[in-house]
Amino acid sequence: MTTFKNWVLSLLNLFHSVKDETLYWQKNNQAQQTQLKHSRILATKKIEAELKKKSVQLEHEISLLRTKNDTELIMLKTKCKQDIKDYKQYLNALDQLKHSLQLSYKQLPEAVAFTLHHHAKHLLNQMWEAQDFEQRMLHEMQLINFMTTLHEDTRHYLEGVSTDVLPQKTLNLIQKSG
Repeated sequence: MTTFKNWVLSLLNLFHSVKDETLYWQKNNQAQQTQLKHSRILATKKIEAELKKKSVQLEHEISLLRTKNDTELIMLKTKCKQDIKDYKQYLNALDQLKHSLQLSYKQLPEAVAFTLHHHAKHLLNQMWEAQDFEQRMLHEMQLINFMTTLHEDTRHYLEGVSTDVLPQKTLNLIQKSG
C-alpha cells in the first residue's frame, strides 16, 4: 500500500508541479498575454472600422450607379418615345405622299401607287433599323433621293413639263436599286 500511496503522492506532486509551472509561466507572460489580447481587440476594432468605411463607400457607389442607371433609363425611354413619334410622322408623310401621288396622277393604277408607297416604307424601315451610323446615313440618303425624285416627277407632271403618265424617274430609280 505504501507503494501505491507513494505513487499517488508522486502523481499529486507532478500535478502540482505542472500546475505551478503553468501559473509561473502565466505570471511571467501575463504582460505579453495582456498585450496580445489588447492587440487582438484593437485589430478587431480596426477591421470593423475598415469594414464600416468600405460599406459606406460601397453604399455610396451603389447609390451613384442607381442614380446614373435611372437617369440613363429615363433618357432612353424619352429617346424611344421621340423615335416612335418621329417614325409615326415619317409614316404619315409617306401616306400623304401616296395620296398626293394618286391625286396628281389620276390614271395611275392603285397598285403602282401602293408599290411606290411600299418602297418608300421599305427604305424608311431600312434606315430606321440600321445599327451602324454609316449604313443609316446611306439608307437615309436613298430615302431622300427616292422622295425627291417622286416629288420632282409629280411636280413636273402637274406643271406640264412632263407628259409621262407615270412617275418615270421614280420607277427607274426603283428599278436601279432592285
